[in-house]
Amino acid sequence: MNLILKKSLGQNFLIDKKIIKLIVEEGNINNNDSVIEVGPGNGALTEFILKKKPKKFILIEKDKRLVNILKEKFNENIIILNEDMMKIDYENYLTKNLTIFGNLPYNISTQILAKWIKVNDLEKFCKKLVLMFQKEVADRIIAKSNTKYYGRLSILCNWKMKIEKIIDIDPGSFNPSPKVKSTVLSLTPKRNFYEIDDPKNLEHVTNVFFSQRRKMVKKPLKFLFDNYEKISNELSIDLKLRPQNLNHLTYYEICKLYEKSIN
Repeated sequence: MNLILKKSLGQNFLIDKKIIKLIVEEGNINNNDSVIEVGPGNGALTEFILKKKPKKFILIEKDKRLVNILKEKFNENIIILNEDMMKIDYENYLTKNLTIFGNLPYNISTQILAKWIKVNDLEKFCKKLVLMFQKEVADRIIAKSNTKYYGRLSILCNWKMKIEKIIDIDPGSFNPSPKVKSTVLSLTPKRNFYEIDDPKNLEHVTNVFFSQRRKMVKKPLKFLFDNYEKISNELSIDLKLRPQNLNHLTYYEICKLYEKSIN
């Protein structure tokens, strides 16, 4: 493929067929399923997904040059949208049998993931997302409390998703080779999750806490609540702890109380 790749679009194409097959198998696709693949690039993953014969298959590719290559390669077997994955209204594709695959551009991977998490009725929107991230981003997504990578991203993602690490991938498995390792995660929407009125409130609460992650939690609690001492007692929060010491559930509980305070 004689094509100058665009750094601005984070174009690094996976070429290791064993890993490609592993990713597709993780999706557990059958002929009653719909599939969306974002950032398909030159169609290496697309080819293996097609072998599973999904009921409906949509590719979302921003680079017009790659769209032309994909159309030539796969003819009329798929729907190809020449769109920015960040600007798509994914709720238009609401279905119980949707699986999303994506080798996500490193520069927007957290934004697109947050966009999917905010979809209403996420558990009805899709059954699974199989996504590739820069390893450091993946480490932040799966991080537990009391670890160095734990923070806002982990709290938001684990709110609605059950997350499993599938594999780390070395740079040599891509063309061109990126400078960092990648990681594939499997994310399954939870049927039951903590009820929060607006995910933007959870983002706000976690931003207040983790913008000064070395400070004791007394300071962000005091910023969010006039009655912060009552809140800390109600949730059994030691005010001398740091933000990384509070688990996911505690942040969801804080967010719920914050929503009550502003309504």
